[in-house]
Amino acid sequence: MAQRAHHFDSRPFRVTNWQVLAIAIPMALAYVTTPLLGLIDTAVVGRFGDVALLGGLATGAVVFDVVLTPFNFLRSGTTGLVAQAFGRGDILEEKAAFWRAFSVAATSGLLMVLLSPLIAVIGEWFMHADQPVAAAMDIYIRIRLISAPAALINYAILGYFLGRGKAALGLLLQLFMNGMNIAFSIVLGIYLGWGIAGVAWGTVCSEVIAVVAGMAVLVGRFRELPNVPLQHTFNVTAMRRMIQLNGDIMIRSLALTGAYILFARQGAQLGALTLAANAVLMHVFFAGAYFLDGFAAAAEQLAGRAVGAFNRAAFSRAVRLTAAWALALSGFTSILIFLLGGQLISAMTKAADVRAEAVLYLPWAAFATMSGVLASQMNAVFVGAAWSRDMRNTMLISFAAFVAALFSLGQMFGNHGLWSALHVFLLLRGISLLLVMPRRVRTAFAEQ
Repeated sequence: MAQRAHHFDSRPFRVTNWQVLAIAIPMALAYVTTPLLGLIDTAVVGRFGDVALLGGLATGAVVFDVVLTPFNFLRSGTTGLVAQAFGRGDILEEKAAFWRAFSVAATSGLLMVLLSPLIAVIGEWFMHADQPVAAAMDIYIRIRLISAPAALINYAILGYFLGRGKAALGLLLQLFMNGMNIAFSIVLGIYLGWGIAGVAWGTVCSEVIAVVAGMAVLVGRFRELPNVPLQHTFNVTAMRRMIQLNGDIMIRSLALTGAYILFARQGAQLGALTLAANAVLMHVFFAGAYFLDGFAAAAEQLAGRAVGAFNRAAFSRAVRLTAAWALALSGFTSILIFLLGGQLISAMTKAADVRAEAVLYLPWAAFATMSGVLASQMNAVFVGAAWSRDMRNTMLISFAAFVAALFSLGQMFGNHGLWSALHVFLLLRGISLLLVMPRRVRTAFAEQ
């Protein structure tokens, strides 16, 4: 017990506004920097004045994101498991949870590298782009996939730091990686004239360097802690628990991605103008959602830590405080987007007809942030607490309801119907988890 207290505070803790903000603000800043990379890469490739290169970059980035999105569990799942070990004061399990995630990340990443030619071919077939665009996309995907092991290990490293509540350190690593990415992309893409290959290699270099930096920090910390026996790290029960949690998170991510793809597809059925307007508005919606991701990270860490510490009061307070902050910020963000949305739309597209169409549906996109805030926060609480089965089941029910609403309301009300279906999906995800939570809390904090 003395050893446990020496390394970190495992006593009962009280969740404060400061604890919430200390995690939420750095992570919100880290998440907001991510879209900047896409803008920089586009600007670098755009200097060559070749439309095919820009198309290859855009389609290649989509394929790469689709391949990596299911592996978001390496970040969120690791956060929840490390946070629970942190709450219990279990040093060995805290380290073991990271090494399990590291082994999954490294293995999955190497498999992606080996399958990169097949992934590139499938991506080109799915995108069905013109030959010059397909050629540029092929170059981008094959180079980017070299960094897959590093990209996935970075997810696990960030998950560990978040699980320990070290959001500022996570922010520094993200800023370091993104800064290196921008610098390499400019030098390799423009100054050395490598174009789209330079942008791809810039990302590879930055992710590899970020892994080296992150692992250096972790190994330095782990050296001060007791060694973890291999049989503890790869304990069958713990591995099964991790696989179940990660599998449920993966299903949730795939359903969410599927919902957005279906939304875009149904918009395309209403014509190119509606498709373009909806694409612009989804960027507006995602920009608002980035700010809320910081509070989701806080909810994950604090809820997981409270469950690990068997502290019901801390859990309830973590849920209340993160919900209050997220709701307040989502309301402010929605109003801000509603008031300034016209200027945002004008900045994203010069086409007058697309601008006019997007402005018509702007209120739907602006207030989608408020409709989605409960889903974001509740999802984070359930991941942190490792109540993944309920999260998976409510997501699948919500997805089924979304599909029904999308086709029925879309047929009756056109694009207004599609956007209303998206709001139904977002609201149903949050409300269903909120209804399930009291039962899960009673079970998790039952007297033993």
